[in-house]
Parts: sequence; structure tokens; C-alpha cells
Amino acid sequence: MGTQAPENYPPEKDARTAREKAIDDWLPITSSRNAKWWYSAFHNVTAMVGAGVLSLPYAMSELGWGPGIAVLIVSWIITLYTLWQMVEMHEMVPGKRFDRYHELGQHAFGEKLGLWIVVPQQLVVEVGVNIVYMVTGGKSLKKFHDVLVCDDSGCDSKHNIKTTYFIMIFASVHFVLSQLPNFNSISGVSLAAAVMSLSYSTIAWGASVDKGKLPDVDYHLRATTTPGKVFGFFGALGDVAFAYAGHNVVLEIQATIPSTPEQPSKKPMWKGVIVAYIVVALCYFPVALIGYWAFGKAVDDNILITLSKPKWLIALANMMVVIHVIGSYQIYAMPVFDMIETVLVKKLHFPPGLTLRLIARTVYVAFTMFIAITFPFFGGLLGFFGGFAFAPTTYFLPCIMWLAIYKPKRFSLSWLTNWICIILGVLLMILSPIGGLRQIILDAKTYKFYQ
Repeated sequence: MGTQAPENYPPEKDARTAREKAIDDWLPITSSRNAKWWYSAFHNVTAMVGAGVLSLPYAMSELGWGPGIAVLIVSWIITLYTLWQMVEMHEMVPGKRFDRYHELGQHAFGEKLGLWIVVPQQLVVEVGVNIVYMVTGGKSLKKFHDVLVCDDSGCDSKHNIKTTYFIMIFASVHFVLSQLPNFNSISGVSLAAAVMSLSYSTIAWGASVDKGKLPDVDYHLRATTTPGKVFGFFGALGDVAFAYAGHNVVLEIQATIPSTPEQPSKKPMWKGVIVAYIVVALCYFPVALIGYWAFGKAVDDNILITLSKPKWLIALANMMVVIHVIGSYQIYAMPVFDMIETVLVKKLHFPPGLTLRLIARTVYVAFTMFIAITFPFFGGLLGFFGGFAFAPTTYFLPCIMWLAIYKPKRFSLSWLTNWICIILGVLLMILSPIGGLRQIILDAKTYKFYQ
């Protein structure tokens, strides 16, 4: 399944038929290999900094100062390490590139097993993110509208538009953008999204500093009962895990960078990743710490809701969230489009072309829109998906692959580091969906479908 790096390897290594080569040149992940290192920087920022950054102060209020800061920093370090592993493993077999997460999985665990381990998790993550971003986009659009059109007491019946319609408006953009063929063609959208994520994060913490500490600010844990505290803690772990989940698209992003034996793609990719991680830290740490410092446990699960003034600034920040989430949706949808189109063309033998792409991608966008309209419990969904699928693909699957492929000596530094990451990741996977699921159940009690 591996596709070649451009031209620079001896031609006899390319065992693909002309038809396979034509298909690979058409599929979104392998069609364009001329990306610069900074493409990887802003693709990674767009993939990683989700609207989840706005829920970090809320997560802090469920974790408290000590555990909150520890979880933020440890997550940042572990995910940077596992990202480095994936960048390294992309071209570990000379002359071959693992362009997709599942191709690396198949190399580590075998053709069949690798596919079954990676693909379901990757799909849950990518489709899950797309659904959550549909909800976020719709809600942020509604907030933008409400801030500008309604007064402080809320919207009157004439101006009150249901969230459902805003999700549809948000989806309409994707029906168009999803027709862009590959990662390089969405680099403009991705760059705008990365700039927006830094901008609205800065607005969130800047406005918090401006507002200052609440006079009666309370840093006790949000919940009052012991079960509430425990479940809240688990849910917050999921929120933080979700905040660092760019790994599902990292090999696909690296696949767009040119590579030669002298100049492997991992060098420019790693440069981009470092820049991305610095930007991520600049977004996450100030928002989480200053947001919690200013409002304590009174902070909402979206800090922009807590910061209701000045109106124009909050409206602007919500519009920035919308633009950013448009880019993020496309980054996470691209590997899904690649999987759908691979199955249609390679397994079901449909002819590759515009019609196939138009129908397949439109159906996918419509599907994510429908699910988002049906289940818009934003906070709980984050925690639930966060633990269930993000923890494995981000925290410990790269480590297991590393151990399976490189087989480091027992009790060596590499062996110990990987096992620590695996244990922490498994704990995260078990604990955080519990908190998220409880939140979904609480939200669902009061929710009426299609309100």
C-alpha cells in the first residue's frame, strides 16, 4: 500500500501498476507532495487547537490548581513525544512512506490486525471531531448573532433563531469546501484557521485580564458532592486529552511533504511540529490559567460565555472560532475522504473522478450535520470522545507501535518512557469517558430533540 517518495528512489522499488499509480495520484493524501515545512506548522496548529481551548478554564475548575497545571503540562510533554515518534516512523523502511495512520499500524501489527486496531479508532476520532465541530460552529454562529442582535436580557421571539439553523448554515460552507481535492489545496483555509485560533485564545485571556479577578472568586472544586467531584475530575481529564489530539492526521500531513534519502520529510515536518507546539502552548496555558484565575469555579464551559462584555469583542471572538472550526473540520475530514474514496475506487472499483468525489463528500458532510443537529451536547461529547478514542491514538498507540517495531531493550530509557506513556494513556482512556457519559446523561434529561 505504501506509495513512493517522489522520483528520488530507484524506479524498480515502485511495484505499483499504472492504474494503482493513477489512483494514488488522485487520492487526497498522496496526490500532492510539494508542501513546505510551514504547511505542517499551521496544519498541526489547526488540527490541535480546537475550540476545546475555550473549555480549559472549566476543566481547571474541576481539577483545581495543582492537578490542573500538572495535567496540562504532562499532556503537552507526552503528546509531543508521541508525535515525534510518529514523525520518525513515517519513513523508517527505506524507500517506503507510511502515508496513513493505518499503514503504520499494518506494518507494526500485521495487515489484518493493524487495520482493525487503527481504522475504527481513527474514524471515531475524525468523525467525532467533525460532529463536535459542527455543533461548535453552529453554536458560535448563534452566539455571534445573539450578541449583535439581542439585548442583555436575551432574544425576543422575532430574533430568536434555533441552533439547528445555525448548524445548517455552518454546514453549507463545508458542502463547498469539502470539494477541495487534498491537503495542499486547503492550506489557505488552514492558515486562516491557525491565525484565528491564536487570535481568539488571546482575546479570551486578554479580556479575562482586563476584567480582573472576581471580588469573591472561589477556587474550590466546582462540584459539592464527592461523586460529583470524582466524575467532574474524570470528565476534565477527557477535556484536556481532547485538547492535544492532532495525532490522527499527522502522518497524512507529513505525506504531503517531499522526501529524498538525503533530505527526508521528517526534518521539515519536525520543524513545523515544534513551531505548532509553541503556538499550542501560547494558546492553552494563558487561557486555562488566566481564565481560572479570573473566574474560579464560576467559569462557564465556554469562557467566551463568561466574558459577556465588551459586546463587539465577544462577537469578534465567536466569529474567529467559526473560521477556525471551518479549517479544523476540513483537516479532520480529509483522511476520512481519503478512506471513503480508497474503498470506493480500490475495493468497489468505481471510476475515480469528480462525480464520485462530489457525491461521497456531500453525503459525509450531510451525515455529520444530521448527527450534530440531533445530539448537540457539546461539553459531554468532548469528554466522552476525548477519552474513548483520542487517548489511544494520541497517548499510547504510537508507543505500542514503537515497542513492536524497534523492540528497545527491557528497562532501557526508551522502554520505560513508552511504558509510562502507555499506562497513563490507558488510565485516561478508562477514566475520562465515565465523566463525559455522566454529563451527556445529565444534559439529555432536559433536552428536547430538534428544539
